Amino acid sequence: MPARKTYLIFDSNIGKNKPENIINATATCPFCHREELTDILASDGSILLIKNKYPVLINAFQTVLIETDDCNSDLSLYSKDHLYKVIGFGVKKWQEMIRSGDFSSVLFYKNYGPYSGGTIRHPHMQIVGLKDIDYTDNITIESLQGFIIHEKDGVELNLAQEPKNGFFEFNVRLGSLEYVNQMADYIQIVIHYLLNHFHKNCKSYNLFFYQINDEISVKIMPRFVTSPLLIGYSIPQISNRATEVVTEIQHLYFS
Repeated sequence: MPARKTYLIFDSNIGKNKPENIINATATCPFCHREELTDILASDGSILLIKNKYPVLINAFQTVLIETDDCNSDLSLYSKDHLYKVIGFGVKKWQEMIRSGDFSSVLFYKNYGPYSGGTIRHPHMQIVGLKDIDYTDNITIESLQGFIIHEKDGVELNLAQEPKNGFFEFNVRLGSLEYVNQMADYIQIVIHYLLNHFHKNCKSYNLFFYQINDEISVKIMPRFVTSPLLIGYSIPQISNRATEVVTEIQHLYFS
């Protein structure tokens, strides 16, 4: 049996032509010019799912979920109605790609800010079908468990005790799709906390959606310059402020 593939191949020729307006804020936003967008796969009002115009990953089907027509907005600012539409639409399309059986696994994630790995400021997520790689090989159940911050309707918000990459990783664990709106509420609360209360220099984050053992989890990760100990030695670090952060979120949002 051949060894399972673990590397994605990045097409550098396509990558060098990708637009960027997170650092270069004066550059034109391609998602604001909706009349020029092509390969629209699905829509719900201002929410669009399109084929990625710059498919830099080989052996993958790349799509972009444009969350809104407001370039300066963000998940932390959405009304509850729009928040639920965005998360519900994204989860539905992600699940459809999983059920298609065309992929080894399907990624669903969001980059926000200069340290997130993203290139476009306009609020968007990505849904990517991988032909050869199963991302679940790299995710441990332990990294999705942690200090309980809040629970409601079978949905759990926690701070990871054994984070995948270290320091602070928040997890939302969803028991049933019936309560996807509660999952969306927890996501919005954590993002609002990160951008407003967590650390004065926190301007970036990622969302990573996982489906493991029929349970959906979302990891919300503040992003800073990556620790050299993680890069060079694969040694993650944890903070001695974990219980303090849990208490602060409980006080700010749930008291």
